[in-house]
Amino acid sequence: MLFRSSIIMLLLEWVLPIAAMFVIFNMMMKRMGGGGGIMGVGKSNAKGYVQKETGVTFKDVAGEDEAKESLTEIVDFLHNPGKYTKIGAKLPKGALLVGPPGTGKTLLAKAVAGEAKVPFFSLSGSDFVEMYVGVGASRVRDLFKQAQQSAPCIIFIDEVDAIGKSRDSRLGGNDEREQTLNQLLSEMDGFDSSKGLLVMAATNRPEILDPALLRPGRFDRRIIVDKPDLKGRVQILKVHSKDVKLDETVDFEEIALATSGAVGADLANMMNEAAITAVKNGRKAVSQKDLFEAVELVLVGKEKKDRILSQEERRIVSYHEVGHALVSALQKDSEPVQKITIVPRTMGALGYVMQVPEEEKYLNTEKEIRAMLVGFLGGRAAEEIVFDTVTTGASNDIEKATRIARAMVDRKSTRLNSSHRCISYAVFCLKK
Repeated sequence: MLFRSSIIMLLLEWVLPIAAMFVIFNMMMKRMGGGGGIMGVGKSNAKGYVQKETGVTFKDVAGEDEAKESLTEIVDFLHNPGKYTKIGAKLPKGALLVGPPGTGKTLLAKAVAGEAKVPFFSLSGSDFVEMYVGVGASRVRDLFKQAQQSAPCIIFIDEVDAIGKSRDSRLGGNDEREQTLNQLLSEMDGFDSSKGLLVMAATNRPEILDPALLRPGRFDRRIIVDKPDLKGRVQILKVHSKDVKLDETVDFEEIALATSGAVGADLANMMNEAAITAVKNGRKAVSQKDLFEAVELVLVGKEKKDRILSQEERRIVSYHEVGHALVSALQKDSEPVQKITIVPRTMGALGYVMQVPEEEKYLNTEKEIRAMLVGFLGGRAAEEIVFDTVTTGASNDIEKATRIARAMVDRKSTRLNSSHRCISYAVFCLKK
């Protein structure tokens, strides 16, 4: 009896606490190691897809014709390698997709896999990095081992700058990230591209990547995924409206003109917001009015109907916005005014003037830039003329005007030696 009780005490005091600690530690390692427990810490947690699961092809990507053309060559190589190897050409080891956020870099990578109908291993750069040194490097080795067994295939690393930052010992290193990068460089040097293994990566900060990652033999091809032009924006709107009911008033060309500088993600959001607005208003199809409301919602925020301005403030805002519109209308080099409103918005505007260009432009003349400066200061001038005083409502206008004026001074050879002289010129034009 005494012997039995001593065994129980031994179990309670030593064995059970150790077993509990082991279970807790194993659960922690599972979370960090992608579900493989202690033995799975160094395993790659890449998501594997095949064409029938992703279902994305080049038809689903619009507005990036140049990028698609470059990637079509890669797809053709994966389909018909013999055509290229006969003449001595080799498949690029890597393709780096570079562009602002929301332009469709990840979508393009999935479209390449969908068109090529090969396995597609997708993961983010941050998935490699853990608190333990050597884990990331082990995951890189495991990823390339899986990929070589599945070749021909595509490895896609999103946000590659998470592991590919330039190594600079002067600022203090990160041993785990640097070991992971070194292993990635080694693996990209080691695999045989003739087997159809392609590494793709995406980033919006190519300037911080390590030069060793960008040299020929690793990421051989840099593909720019830029903001779409007018034609591209029209195509993107059409892609995102495939499953949306539209009425006869919808004009994508007009919406595309009003959304200069918008990326694919912005346009997709606008189309979705327009559909939601149509439902809220009890309509069965999206109208042009819904689309313009969606553009305003994305650009300047929702209407703040609960913000009540005093009568005097409403007068000031009204004259301020009319000042902008009047000055723009009187200048031949200004863009046409589309809408004037004094309804406050969630992004801070108490009112605004919406101007829409008549055509897509890639260059601005000096006269047009000066017209912008005058237009920005039209609201403040109206306040001074009508109320014999000015308010803080023009602060954002002055910031924009100063930014443009400084750019003129910095980038152009002009006689104006400061941004204040550019603004003074705008005020002088107003007084005339």
